[in-house]
Amino acid sequence: MKKTLLSLLAMAAMSATALAADIKPALVYGTGGKFDKSFNEAAFNGAEKFKAETGIEFRDFEPTGDTQGEQAIRNFASKGYNPVVAVSFAWTSAIEKVAAEFPDTKFVLVDSVVDKPNVRSVVYAEHEGSYLVGVIAGMASKTGKVGFIGGMDIPLIRKFECGYEQGARAANPKIEVFQNMTGTTGAAWNDPVRGGELTKNQIDQGADVIYAAAGATGLGVLQTAADNGKLSIGVDSNQNHLHPGSVLTSMVKRVDLAVYNAYMDAKNDKFTPGLQALGVKEDGVGWALDDNNKSLITPEMQAAVDKAKADIISGAVKVHDYMSDNSCPK
Repeated sequence: MKKTLLSLLAMAAMSATALAADIKPALVYGTGGKFDKSFNEAAFNGAEKFKAETGIEFRDFEPTGDTQGEQAIRNFASKGYNPVVAVSFAWTSAIEKVAAEFPDTKFVLVDSVVDKPNVRSVVYAEHEGSYLVGVIAGMASKTGKVGFIGGMDIPLIRKFECGYEQGARAANPKIEVFQNMTGTTGAAWNDPVRGGELTKNQIDQGADVIYAAAGATGLGVLQTAADNGKLSIGVDSNQNHLHPGSVLTSMVKRVDLAVYNAYMDAKNDKFTPGLQALGVKEDGVGWALDDNNKSLITPEMQAAVDKAKADIISGAVKVHDYMSDNSCPK
């Protein structure tokens, strides 16, 4: 009886090890670089959290061009990595192709949708989070002029801008909103010099709060705002600490959770494909308040943004989604 029990325990231990061994997580970033302090770094942090909690290593890859993403995704799948997480709309067609080639591999796509039985698509209501920081910007602005610097000119980034503008107008109906996009290729995510130039131009026109939704390009936006004594708003990760007292807040998009949950669900055999849409209600997007910016947020701003959040959740406020009809009501 004792031998049987010992052998059963040994088999259980082996099967647990085998289960863990079956999980070989991989992560493919967008083209802005792993340590962009923003979107990609949020994904990295989610993977790091999983590794810290489970001891399971992950492999990652930083594409520098649009063709490298598909190569990396296919390479990971062919080597038995599972699940493979790809963070960027840019990898939509790559996931579409590779998921069909490797039906037994689990894939996760962040910021776009692929309808395959082995793909989980995670999208965010960036317009809702941007509305919240827009309310704060509209209240914080002393000139009645605020700005927005986007990365690559795509509908997704227009979605950020449109929500921000709607929030700013809710706070101040007469507010003027300047907006610029950095470029039309993947290079637009990693051009802080150009981000700084665009920011200076908006400051010269009177903008005193500038929101960056531009990956690593945004680092130039935040730096230039700080250098000129103006306020900025960070994106994706909490960027308040980069320039304490100058970054008004950050629109936090929980890309880290998409990665962490994908790996943990796969490890626990609870992975489900299909669409996950995360907005204000699900805490998928929000705004950041900490020691670095609390002196900038007045009780009135706090109350207004809390009300805006509650109104979005209740449906009293409908934030326009640019991607639904590619327009931004003025």
